Amino acid sequence: MYIGQVAKDVLKWPRPFSPPVVKLEKRVIAEYGMPSTHAMAATAISFTLLLSTTDRYQYPFVLGLMTAVAFSTLVSLSRLYTGMHTVLDVLGGILITAILIVLTYPAWTLIDRLDSASPLFPVCVLVVPFFLCYNYPVSDYYSPTRADTTTIMAAGAGVTIGFWINHFFQLVSKPTESLPVIQNIPPLTSDLLVLGLTKFTVGIVLILLVRQLVQNLSLQVLYSWFKVVTRNKEARQRLEIEVPYKFVTYTSVGICATTFVPMLHRFLGLL
Repeated sequence: MYIGQVAKDVLKWPRPFSPPVVKLEKRVIAEYGMPSTHAMAATAISFTLLLSTTDRYQYPFVLGLMTAVAFSTLVSLSRLYTGMHTVLDVLGGILITAILIVLTYPAWTLIDRLDSASPLFPVCVLVVPFFLCYNYPVSDYYSPTRADTTTIMAAGAGVTIGFWINHFFQLVSKPTESLPVIQNIPPLTSDLLVLGLTKFTVGIVLILLVRQLVQNLSLQVLYSWFKVVTRNKEARQRLEIEVPYKFVTYTSVGICATTFVPMLHRFLGLL
């Protein structure tokens, strides 16, 4: 996502002109178009999930492949329908993601082991994304690209640190060195559906509370630190305010989702 977002501000290819295109989204209209990060995210999520589960769960590979293709295709087509991207933007995003998957796939296992073993891993996970976001390419005018990029990077850092906390403090069972036993995907029963919805609701409520609390606290601290008098939307968009408060807020969200939500589930007997 960082590569895709930065590429937009470096290439500065405009979004489709309107008219003739009818643009159905307004929030990201100030961003540039190439590549489509929605197409990148959809392709990355669907195909990394496919590659990561084939040796863990037993299901028809063709079915998984069709699902991955259908999901990424529908998301990509939606970007054309809403008038946000050209076909070239979408194809460029898919191609970049495909190259990244091919290049990084051999290192996935190594990254998992570093995540669970190295005590310095959280430092790198925090420092590197924050440095990249704070030194994001300067645009000719304000757009939500930097804020969105910081949100994505921070959430990823938080999730990674959350998994590290779980392993380092042995909040979960230690992973075995051998490959996991292939399991059948459990059937979706009414009891399982109710349990899943309950866990989802409990988790979302806790995450929203943490998000609001950390956001308000971080903004108050930053406003006081930089002596901001007029605390409005424009003040939030300043580099020294926007990047730190977004990064702290969504890092906390990621940690909460992967560490504190499962602990709450366990406490409530939902696991």
